[in-house]
Amino acid sequence: MYPNRHPGPPQPGQPFKFTVAESCDRIKEEFSFLQAQYHSLKMECEKLAQEKTEMQRHYVMYYEMSYGLNVEMHKQ
Repeated sequence: MYPNRHPGPPQPGQPFKFTVAESCDRIKEEFSFLQAQYHSLKMECEKLAQEKTEMQRHYVMYYEMSYGLNVEMHKQ
């Protein structure tokens, strides 16, 4: 009435079945890898955001200097 729940050893054409413990270990390893990758990307993103802010400050500073020079040139 019930299908066979415990098949025999895998046949040459069938994929290998992982045990629950092996699957959990693999998931833990993948999760750790993804966490490390996420942390690395987050740090890179924060670094780029800081560089962007710095570049914007420099742009404003140069714009103000250019505007001031332009005003001085027109006064003469």
